[in-house]
Amino acid sequence: MMATEPEQRSVILKISGMSCAACASRIEKGLTRLDGVDMTAVNFAAEQANVTYDSARIGLKELVKKVKDLGYDVVTDRAEFKISGMHCAACATRVEKVLHKLPGVEQASVNLAAEKAVVEYHASELSIREIQNRIGSLGFEAHNMADASESDREQVVRQSEIRGQRFRLILSAVLSFPLLGAMVLHSIGMVGGVGEFLMNSTVQFILATPVQFIAGWPFYHGAYAALKNGSANMDVLVAMGTSAAYFYSIVNMLTGDSHLYFETSAILITLIILGKLLEATAKGRTSEAIKALMGLQAKTAHVMRGDSEVDVPIDAVQVDDVLVVRPGEKVPVDGIIVEGTSTLDESMLTGEGIPVDKRAGDPVVGATINKFGAFQFKATKVGKDTALAQIVRIVEEAQGSKAPIQRFADVVSGYFVPIVVSIAVLTFVVWYFILDLGNFSRALVNFTAVMVIACPCALGLATPTSIMVGTGKGAENGILIKGAEHLENAQRLTTIVLDKTGTLTKGQPEVTDRVALMDFSDRDILELAASAEKKSEHPLAQAIVKYAQEQGVSFQAAENFSAIPGYGVQAVIDNKQLLVGTRKLMQDHHIAVEMIEKKMMELEQQGKTVMLLAVDEKLAGLIAVADTVKANSAQAVNELQKLGMEVWMITGDNERAAQAIAESVGIHHVLAEVLPEHKAAKVEALKKEGKIVAMVGDGINDAPALATADVGFAIGTGTDVAMEAADITLMRGDLKGLVGAIKLSKATMQNIKQNLFWALMYNSLGIPLAAAGYLSPVLAGAAMAFSSVSVVTNALRLKRFHF
Repeated sequence: MMATEPEQRSVILKISGMSCAACASRIEKGLTRLDGVDMTAVNFAAEQANVTYDSARIGLKELVKKVKDLGYDVVTDRAEFKISGMHCAACATRVEKVLHKLPGVEQASVNLAAEKAVVEYHASELSIREIQNRIGSLGFEAHNMADASESDREQVVRQSEIRGQRFRLILSAVLSFPLLGAMVLHSIGMVGGVGEFLMNSTVQFILATPVQFIAGWPFYHGAYAALKNGSANMDVLVAMGTSAAYFYSIVNMLTGDSHLYFETSAILITLIILGKLLEATAKGRTSEAIKALMGLQAKTAHVMRGDSEVDVPIDAVQVDDVLVVRPGEKVPVDGIIVEGTSTLDESMLTGEGIPVDKRAGDPVVGATINKFGAFQFKATKVGKDTALAQIVRIVEEAQGSKAPIQRFADVVSGYFVPIVVSIAVLTFVVWYFILDLGNFSRALVNFTAVMVIACPCALGLATPTSIMVGTGKGAENGILIKGAEHLENAQRLTTIVLDKTGTLTKGQPEVTDRVALMDFSDRDILELAASAEKKSEHPLAQAIVKYAQEQGVSFQAAENFSAIPGYGVQAVIDNKQLLVGTRKLMQDHHIAVEMIEKKMMELEQQGKTVMLLAVDEKLAGLIAVADTVKANSAQAVNELQKLGMEVWMITGDNERAAQAIAESVGIHHVLAEVLPEHKAAKVEALKKEGKIVAMVGDGINDAPALATADVGFAIGTGTDVAMEAADITLMRGDLKGLVGAIKLSKATMQNIKQNLFWALMYNSLGIPLAAAGYLSPVLAGAAMAFSSVSVVTNALRLKRFHF
């Protein structure tokens, strides 16, 4: 047996997560030890590894897996392609399989409804052009979506497809109508005059041939490309079925046999093209959410250049430019108001129709509408960095992603066409040799009916069309879903864990009570506590500082400041050692709190958070802070419970304060005194109990818990961190969005299941009926043509979903 010839390859892996030279050395050793790796050089500064390996013994995916096993990430390049020419699920499955086999491809996902392929690959192994060429060799055309403008990259391709389908439909309909008329006249016994002329074999041949080879050419082209690459798709079924009827008619015409089926092949092609045109038009409506979002952006901006105001295109705006916005105008980009006040309609961002008051220092978001006053603002994010651009990107990625439920359809579609061809051949054999011995025409008609009715288009469109509409509907209402799997998982949730601050409450606590001890006055403890907390970013600390400023308190310089996460802060002020924080902080420093315990309990039972102040290891007093509950939190909790959810609240507050807040909104399960770094562990513990858990937080402090949960929901206003931390971002900033997201998930999954049921039922019933001779090819073609349209139309019903 001959040894396999070495196939030397080199690849450059981009590696993230290396914190020192030792990391690079560890990766280098780990890769070099792999069987088949000849040489590895890891460059810590460049964050990359140059690996030479024998591709006959080890693959690129194994190299990547080894790096990940060592605890590092391999960064891949990402490209999106608009693919034209895919007609059914088998096409999408074939493209996806071929892409996965390309050297350098890590992951590939092809979406039939979106007509899009997303490829994660290593640029050192593979180029964009090579990917496009490989897709082209399959008979499809791939357009790199990065090459076209944001606004028209999809529109151009779709309009071109629709124009082509419309031309072929008109041509085939005009030529097929006389053939249909001949069939009708013959069936009612009118065989003279016009009927005799139309029944003439030469006339029928002349009418049917352009339909077969001009209007029907895309089916032949697609079938050839599929068979050349060792697979089969809908084009194969249509080409074989119509060709059988067409060429059998030619043979009969030449031999003088009166059994002609030119009308069958021509009408089939006409009906199928009609179905494809309706399908393409309907699919265009599934991406209306993206078009609507992209259309929100302003086209020009008023930019201050010195003392004058200049109108420039939106693309010319730069960071730190000062812009002017007048009443009724759209905010061009993201920024911070530097002068003026106004009221903005932010419904495009949050789905909330109530305008928001803005003043100097407040952020503004591009594409929101200025309702009343004029203001100037400094641009902080432009182009692809704006919140609107990020929203569009997230929605596009979600619409192009695959839900886990789609794997079933993909598997079925991969085997479907070969099985159908086998059934059709078997149908012909059984009819010709057994059921109607020697009747070639009857056997051929049933063979054609089976071939035509079994198109897997409806099965391939069942899931992605619903996902596209569902994610788009969510975006229109301030619910950003990062991927189809998250939309699917949301309807499976059994347990909701709500962070208290900023989720259930406003996240803007206020000082409510002060109690002074020893020789300190109320003003003394406020001054000391505020001076110590001034450097802290904690919401409770900021509430104390803000209150002190409102009271006109003077701040003292704090030295040796340090924050103790989950407990409080410590600092030195005027040579005095200060501690500000929880009861636990005092206990850890052996400071007695018994003298004020009763007052603390009283305040905590009111839902207030008590911050204790100690000076030189002696208790000096307390400051109580309350974070009020959002107006609709109780209603949202009630709706979640009606949906069958078990609702938990998690907080760093003490047990009594936490219970008071929980009871006010109707929550019965409380996790209190939980440090930020322990929230993820609490979520994991609930998952181990068999619960399917969602974590709802602000997307920054709660990032580990959001990542640990089955679905992470970020309450936010479109910040980068919030979007990256969570699976679903609730732009509105309250729990109504959470309820809406879960309801939308349930509605979308129900819609998908309906689509899959009818797609499978259609084929399950249609194929046996056609094989048994109960469906003519024309009826089979009509049913097949409209099955896909019905699936897309059902998905579009989600546009009427009410939150």
